[in-house]
Amino acid sequence: MTTIPTEKLENLVQRWETIRYTLNQGMSQPNFVQLSKEFAELNPVVETIHEYRKADAEWRELMALSNDASADKELRDLAQDELAQVDRRRSELQEKLRVRLLPKDAADDKSAILEVRAGTGGDEAALFGADLFRMYSRYAEQQGWKTEIISLSENDLGGYKEIVASIAGKGVFARLKYESGVHRVQRVPVTEAGGRIHTSAATVAVLPEAEDIDLEIRPEDIRIDTMRAGGAGGQHVNKTDSAVRITHLPTGLIVVSAEKSQHQNRRLAMQVLRSRLYEQERQKAADTRAAQRKGQVGSGDRSQRIRTYNFPQGRVTDHRIGLTLHKLDAVLEGTALDELIDALTTHDQADQLAAMEENAHA
Repeated sequence: MTTIPTEKLENLVQRWETIRYTLNQGMSQPNFVQLSKEFAELNPVVETIHEYRKADAEWRELMALSNDASADKELRDLAQDELAQVDRRRSELQEKLRVRLLPKDAADDKSAILEVRAGTGGDEAALFGADLFRMYSRYAEQQGWKTEIISLSENDLGGYKEIVASIAGKGVFARLKYESGVHRVQRVPVTEAGGRIHTSAATVAVLPEAEDIDLEIRPEDIRIDTMRAGGAGGQHVNKTDSAVRITHLPTGLIVVSAEKSQHQNRRLAMQVLRSRLYEQERQKAADTRAAQRKGQVGSGDRSQRIRTYNFPQGRVTDHRIGLTLHKLDAVLEGTALDELIDALTTHDQADQLAAMEENAHA
């Protein structure tokens, strides 16, 4: 394990103290907001630094005492007994500190746009898409986040051929970003009379919600059309004169919103367009980094099957980390989704730490 440079830790503590002093002096609103955000990000890091330094000082005292031949034998033995426990805590805090010092994804604190689309499997894939969306909306509710449907296309069985929604709250993208990919289901469809198990799939995309400051969309680069929703789907298609379609001319991206009033649809469609363009820019940067260093984490390849939901066996398997949970119902209710997300986050952090170790020894 690479030791964290003392100078780096000291610089972080000094920066934290400087910001704290500056915030107490009063300043303009934009500067206050910017410094407050940096202070909030540094807070958990500095807190862990203080904990680590305290454990490290205690470990050094115990080491010195246990090796002091002139000290009372009973005291030396007592120090030796405590040493293992303090050493374990010191190592845990050092690891916690190394994780906190990993480069932070600038989009982690953002809200997100969630897109679920039926893949191979026809009506059954659409029904599975609806199951996935319900899972995420229930999870969002448990986290205190707000979910708002932007566009929805159903089939005659109540399945979702496509649904796009915004999920608003702090840190939504950080928790849901590992959900992007192909989700596979194995079960007996309601349309299957013979009781045979079918395999279907749905794709999930989670995009960080872009803000005005993230990118600029020029008015001359978009075309906005107002229309009536129509097409296949019969009674389940949303019929409204207020549907809005926005085309981003430079990229050809098209976004449709047909759930609200015309004014709301324009706002929601722009929200999705901004997020998709922002994700494109993030993806370009990620691809550049992937080309520059070996073992790039999170390439964003959504063509890969990431998870299987097996109903006959009541299990969910995440193929990226080889984790299987025998609690399918709890996962689909959103209550056990944290177990998968926490494991994926830990795995991602371990990969990043391994890459840092490799670079440090290169």
